[in-house]
Amino acid sequence: MKVFLTGGSGYIGRATIDALTARGHEVRALARTEGAAEAVRRHGAEPVIGVLTDAATLHRAAATADAVIHLAQASTAEEDLAAAVAMMDGAGSGVYVHTGGTWVYGDTDGIVDETAPWNPPPVVAWRKQVEDSVLERGQHAVIVQPGLVYGGENRLIDFFFTQPGRETGAVPYIGDGTNNWALVHVEDIATLYAAALNAPAGAVYLGVGGVGPTAREVAEALGRGSTISITVGQARERMGPVADAFALDQRFSAARAVKDLGWKPLHDDPLTVLAGS
Repeated sequence: MKVFLTGGSGYIGRATIDALTARGHEVRALARTEGAAEAVRRHGAEPVIGVLTDAATLHRAAATADAVIHLAQASTAEEDLAAAVAMMDGAGSGVYVHTGGTWVYGDTDGIVDETAPWNPPPVVAWRKQVEDSVLERGQHAVIVQPGLVYGGENRLIDFFFTQPGRETGAVPYIGDGTNNWALVHVEDIATLYAAALNAPAGAVYLGVGGVGPTAREVAEALGRGSTISITVGQARERMGPVADAFALDQRFSAARAVKDLGWKPLHDDPLTVLAGS
């Protein structure tokens, strides 16, 4: 398939290009700068110079593809939806895969799946409007909701540990740290995006690796004994409202993606991976 990708030079994007090209797909990726263009070239994709707010470029690139995967992080709900609409209109009947996230479910009561009610913290509450609009357009739209991504360089969970930990030098966790984090390895979420090209229209898939350690366990793995408990208020002072998302207690099942798409997460020991990083 010919696949157009946004966010291709990013952490998840580079891994997704690798997963797509390994399966024989031809990938073109949006690149904002020459540095980003070179990054996607190194991973086997052809760059499309442009920015996420350039609807005409997005529409043209999507129109030449069999499928679109939207990975880039927009700054607002309006920007994200405008980009999605431009690419969906360009793709026509082609597959459009949109990126959501697990934080929208809030604290979970035990292990839940994609049918759980939404209870998002304010920092991600805007996703509801976008995802509903994407699915309501009546085209071949699919939603992938990654958990917290780890593995390789530029882990998404690093933002939590580096921001509050700068002043103390210790790896922090919030409160007693017993809240579970829904993790997924970057290579596994990349293979889910590739598999989602074969998903039925309207499907929503949680992208989690099946192992949800506590926030304290993650901090201990990374800190090698140098950890510190901080309050939600302290985390907010250092990180802003995203701190509330890191304080969530979440456990999920990815059984739908396994059943529908044959997705097989291969990384099931995140603490060992993180301890060795």
